[in-house]
Amino acid sequence: MIRVRELMRLNKQASRAAFCLMTAAAFVGTLVMAETSAGQSPSRRVSDIRETPTVLAIRRVSPAVVNIHGQKTVRSTAAGMAGAEGPESFRQVNGMGTGVVIDPRGYVITNYHVVEDVDDIQVTLASGETTTAELVSARIRNDLALIKVNVRDPLPTIPRGTSSDLMIGESVIAIGNAYGYVHTSTQGIISALHRDVPVNDTQEYRDLIQISAGINPGNSGGPLLNITGEMIGVNVAVRVGAQQIAFAIPIDQVIEVVTEMIEQHNESRLSTGLRASGGPRDGDGVTIANVSASSPAAREGLKPGDRVVRVGSQPINSRLDFALAMLDSNPGSPLELGIERSGKRIDLAVVGEGATSNNQSVAELAWNVLGIQAKPVADATMRRLNQRMKTPYRGGLYITRVRPGSAADHQGIAAGDVLLGIHGWQTSSMNDLAGILEHPDMQRGPRAKFYLVRKEQTLFGHLQLAAQPTATVRH
Repeated sequence: MIRVRELMRLNKQASRAAFCLMTAAAFVGTLVMAETSAGQSPSRRVSDIRETPTVLAIRRVSPAVVNIHGQKTVRSTAAGMAGAEGPESFRQVNGMGTGVVIDPRGYVITNYHVVEDVDDIQVTLASGETTTAELVSARIRNDLALIKVNVRDPLPTIPRGTSSDLMIGESVIAIGNAYGYVHTSTQGIISALHRDVPVNDTQEYRDLIQISAGINPGNSGGPLLNITGEMIGVNVAVRVGAQQIAFAIPIDQVIEVVTEMIEQHNESRLSTGLRASGGPRDGDGVTIANVSASSPAAREGLKPGDRVVRVGSQPINSRLDFALAMLDSNPGSPLELGIERSGKRIDLAVVGEGATSNNQSVAELAWNVLGIQAKPVADATMRRLNQRMKTPYRGGLYITRVRPGSAADHQGIAAGDVLLGIHGWQTSSMNDLAGILEHPDMQRGPRAKFYLVRKEQTLFGHLQLAAQPTATVRH
């Protein structure tokens, strides 16, 4: 027993010694680390602590945020009140807002109400330079506009995120021209999602993001960011009389609407005969959904299913990319396309035409020959229709008016119908329709089969086309 106790005592002494050695080693290591840290600049250590994700996000995005200002001409009376007695006069009212650069050539997204009726749009860039801009396209009901800023050098563009995975409680940052104070940044959280906010008797914002970040006059059109500095919305409104209640349009909705706006703008001035499909977001890709008969695209051999990878020198990753790239194309100038077909790369040059046909506009042609007025169905609307009907339709024309006694009227086509195709060709756009009506086959055989959607049912019929114009389009 004595030997055992002695052995236990010796073991305890050895353990205490080992513990002391470990403690001493740790202490020496701490001194070494402290000595190393002491070699760093104190200001550098403080800067690292203060340089939070919020700071980095604002720094990343600010160069792509612009300030918009200008004057509107407002009608008023001598008494200074609407409806008051006295002669009318006009006065200039200053306006301000914010925009975000989405293309280095100077294309900027903002709210429509920021540039509505502005006589001379002025834009101040992050560099401090002030230049002019012009309105390219607008969608009043969505309160969105695209303007083109006159620039000499490429502008930085804003990083785009997604609004599909937003979380209530998530930190957000708003940047804007609040009360004219440029690049004002505020922070808050996402308070709620999918808010519908009425503006007046005729307008309502749908599916907005509710935030607690400070939004003030001048913030409209500015970006809402997540904590990584990606744009997740466009700031649009604040609840008057309330604190920390503001709203933003989700970025996925913004990109979808802006893509459609640009596509319709391009279609109104340039006819290539091709229609692209694919998502508006980066990485969604672009394929040719339809090629109008006898169109410039058809003459160059483009086919449905071709994947567009390049327009000019610009790579194409989304439908928005494709729409933006087409903005620089003009009638009579070759449009260089890089496509992929069956794994092979093909380069083509399509010479677009003016969006007119035989000195008669596409709208006039549709009215004179078919007796309809129509407009393209938005892609998002078509997707919802396909989901409900379980159909694969790629597009259509929403008929807004039918001329009594016309070919369309004789077949029972009515306002509210969606025209899907004629004679085996799709009618996804007004240019598609013009190409069909002018195709040699249609000239030889004026009776043509059509199909349309009415109240989520697909209907068929045959049109007897008018050989000569029978009326003038009315607006």
